[in-house]
Amino acid sequence: MTFATVNPATGEVVRTYEAHTPEEVDEAVGRVSEAFARYRTTGLDERAGWCRRAADVLERDRDEIALLMTLEMGKTLAAAAAEVDKCARAFRFYAEHAPAFLADEHADAAAVGAARAFVRYQPLGPVLAVMPWNFPLWQVVRFAAPALMAGNTALLKHASNVPGTALRIEQVVREAGFPDDVLRTLLVESSRVEPVLRDPRVRAATLTGSEAAGRAVAAVAGDEVKPTVLELGGSDPFIVTPSADLAAAARVAAVARCQNNGQSCIAAKRFIVLDPVADEFEARLVEEMRRLRVGDPSDPGTDVGPLATSQGRDDVEELVADAVAKGATVLCGGERPDGPGWYYPPTVVTGVTEDVRMFHEEVFGPVAALHRVPDVDAALELANATAFGLGSNVWTRDPAEQERFVRDLEAGTVTVNGMTTSYPELPFGGVKRSGYGRELAAHGIRAFCNVKTVWVGAGDGDGGATTATSE
Repeated sequence: MTFATVNPATGEVVRTYEAHTPEEVDEAVGRVSEAFARYRTTGLDERAGWCRRAADVLERDRDEIALLMTLEMGKTLAAAAAEVDKCARAFRFYAEHAPAFLADEHADAAAVGAARAFVRYQPLGPVLAVMPWNFPLWQVVRFAAPALMAGNTALLKHASNVPGTALRIEQVVREAGFPDDVLRTLLVESSRVEPVLRDPRVRAATLTGSEAAGRAVAAVAGDEVKPTVLELGGSDPFIVTPSADLAAAARVAAVARCQNNGQSCIAAKRFIVLDPVADEFEARLVEEMRRLRVGDPSDPGTDVGPLATSQGRDDVEELVADAVAKGATVLCGGERPDGPGWYYPPTVVTGVTEDVRMFHEEVFGPVAALHRVPDVDAALELANATAFGLGSNVWTRDPAEQERFVRDLEAGTVTVNGMTTSYPELPFGGVKRSGYGRELAAHGIRAFCNVKTVWVGAGDGDGGATTATSE
């Protein structure tokens, strides 16, 4: 079994990598487990120093790492460089804030009949991370930075089309000075994830990916009674009301739909516009989408590069064709360009009804579905009429409307008058079939911690036994 780096801009195989054998995987799991026994006793100051040096390594090698990501999955060089910078920021964020996030939380000792009572956050152990290709560095770092700062160790099973980036992440951690085997990359196919997750040396798992992959990992982890964090798909609404700044909303809408070549779980996908401004917004959105330049992702002038895989482009084409066959109208784009590479143009589709696959399925490419609704109630009903609940965007300058959308949208994130993105400072995750658990902020570093309750008696008397009741 081999893994290949295939350039999405040309379809050419750049490099191949040998898969790890079962014996090599077992050795890696053992080493990561042994490393945890030592690493968990290191101090937060030591871990913070290693995190800061990881940020330094990323910034030092920004151009080289960015080019590797562009070569493996087709994101533009500018986007790849920004991703590297974001990862460096995350390492520094946790280096600075982990001591506060992990500090003991003291309770009212007298109320529980103790001399002291507090909560302590302690690492669980080796965590298996199953990661996707679309943000091949950020998806890993947003898990690894908090997990390593908390004292956990990690096993990385990355997507099969980004093996070079997967190995480069391990190298960054090593060059930063972290102890040996704190993070190891496993080059294995998806069918070999289950035995790793069932290994008793692995204590927890996190996955970012498809709903199907999330179900599979959650089922195994549940059977083994191991905690998981899942960030799955999204079909994010982008709601525009009459009070919105339409020019700004349209500009952001085009970027929000086509960021990362349209391959983002939190990309805006369903554009829900109230009737009074629907004609104007439609015209502006189509203009903005046509303005985006499709081309070589290594060219600084490119806005939208190729899709990451040939199958990914086929999937997008099938969804658009299904919509058109059932009466939808393509306002721009909709046809693959001639030539090599897996390109697909920014596309706007209107007239998407409930019998269209695009209405229910996530489109993982630069295709916007445009819907018209009569009022806010209808906008909310349509926005929530999906199995997903990851992000959402609302454009309104009416404070009452803002509060209504914040309250009633079924999503892990509500972004008002802006584009949904993730920040180290804010928790990130979804509801419904977009997954559960949270990454980033304090929530992310505590996700793989034992929340340990500590009760310390005075050392005399009955220790509270005469007044206690079990559970």
